[in-house]
Amino acid sequence: MDEGHTEKELYEAFKIRATNVRRWRKLLEENGSLKPQYRETRRRKIDPEELKQALERKPDATLPELAKQFNCAKQSIDYRLKTLQITRKKRH
Repeated sequence: MDEGHTEKELYEAFKIRATNVRRWRKLLEENGSLKPQYRETRRRKIDPEELKQALERKPDATLPELAKQFNCAKQSIDYRLKTLQITRKKRH
């Protein structure tokens, strides 16, 4: 389009829809580049080191107890344990 081509001509030549061209143009104006934009990683509520220390202090702590200690849901504790590859199975 910058070289005088219409949206219809772009579609016929490259099968690129006008909405995509407009979105790309907007991205180029805002960011100066068409590189993909990535989110910054968010701060996690449960610090992995603190969780490991809590488990060392009390290895038989249940998920609800840990959730109360970290002020979060037990699913959050479960997910964090999985990401740290820590299993909670009891050995008999």
